[in-house]
Amino acid sequence: MLALVLGTAWWAVPARAQTFQTAAPHAILIDAESGSVLFEKAADELFSPASMAKLMTAEIVFAALKEGRLNLDTEFTVTEDAWRRGGAGGGGSSMFAQVNSRIKLSDLLRGLIVQSGNDAAITIAENMAGTEEAFAGMMNRRAKELGMTRSTFRNATGYSAPDQKVTARDMAKIGQHLVETYPEYYKIYSEREFAWNKIKQQNRNPLLTLDIGADGLKTGYLEESGYALTGSAVQNGQRLIMVVSGLKTARDRAAESRKLMEWGFRAFEPRQIFAAGETVAEVSVFGGEKGSVPVVANRPVRLLLPRGASDRVAAKVVYQGPLTAPVEQGREVARLRVTRGDQVALEQPLYTGEAVAAGTLTQRALDAAMEVGTDLIRRAFDKAKGGSGGSGGGGAPSGNS
Repeated sequence: MLALVLGTAWWAVPARAQTFQTAAPHAILIDAESGSVLFEKAADELFSPASMAKLMTAEIVFAALKEGRLNLDTEFTVTEDAWRRGGAGGGGSSMFAQVNSRIKLSDLLRGLIVQSGNDAAITIAENMAGTEEAFAGMMNRRAKELGMTRSTFRNATGYSAPDQKVTARDMAKIGQHLVETYPEYYKIYSEREFAWNKIKQQNRNPLLTLDIGADGLKTGYLEESGYALTGSAVQNGQRLIMVVSGLKTARDRAAESRKLMEWGFRAFEPRQIFAAGETVAEVSVFGGEKGSVPVVANRPVRLLLPRGASDRVAAKVVYQGPLTAPVEQGREVARLRVTRGDQVALEQPLYTGEAVAAGTLTQRALDAAMEVGTDLIRRAFDKAKGGSGGSGGGGAPSGNS
């Protein structure tokens, strides 16, 4: 992996840094547009998601809708298993669906999202995958695709299971993904109430009633993991996504969530680092008509910094290289990694800004000779330091540059 260090001084702000404390054992707050991490506490420690697992259940449905494999008028049958385990008799939240009834997907989604119905979750799982266990496999595959690398799902409801665990960082990722990818379905999360079988229930998200711009997402509670919430709110065009877990009461959950959101909107200011399409760096190309190619971001690179922060902010472009020609335009080849102090504040993919055709035979020969020479120098340098040399053979070098 090669790293191009871009510098630090022009982002440093000399003043006292803001601080924040929360009673939540696990918490994270991110800016939805940039992915900047504004606050985190034990964000990579595992805990039981409880009903927040239904965020992934909904994602599986949303993806099928977007791909045309389902539509909102598709009807699913409420199985006896869904009725017994997920209905009112199961002891958890329910949309009160009747056994063997057929329900349109548009209504099941509201039962899942607004009412947090376990019967809705099991009905969706068993109709889409045959069994809830098979549906959990779909959830896990999708989670890995979305970069939720530490989370494991075992059911569609969030019912307690020994190895069903998530992290606050992963839950923030799924929240960010739902907002960005499915705006037409995400709107359901802001609905205040839903009635089914003449039983009206209020949305369980306490943030929706607090006048802070909240429009989602999902609460959770299990005795083993406490009260949790993945929430999202918008103020002045800026969206924040937060996760808290492990709180002792529902009142604590509401209070800590509100405090975290309000602090995030108040304590940070945006800085645009690069415009969409602006060259961020040049990365090396092997065997091309040019020796490098510009890399760009496909959307503005925006970082939120604490007002009056003293942390130094540094950025580097990390890529596997040099790239081998020909190189097509628009290919993801690198990542921009921005750190604030010891914390990774932002990581964003970078794409080739133009194409680079393969060079002439002479150009390729010169590049090959250069790579051999570079490798020999690196080996000599490593030997002088007492370290081990690089791997043999030609091609792209490894190590840090």
